[in-house]
Amino acid sequence: MQPRYINPYTDFGFKKIFSSANAKDILIDFLNQVLGGQEKIQDLTYNNLEKLGNSKNDRNSIFDI
Repeated sequence: MQPRYINPYTDFGFKKIFSSANAKDILIDFLNQVLGGQEKIQDLTYNNLEKLGNSKNDRNSIFDI
């Protein structure tokens, strides 16, 4: 069986790696590396990204931030 890897360059892979609260330290380190020392992120908060409609006829929204 071949090992499987997640490609972080895709939207799916990036979200899979960084979107859970368990990956908070990894995401903070990644963002600090991207910023190159200009700013330093010390903490972040995961928010609910879904806005559900009030009824079954209303649209649902998922924010991809």
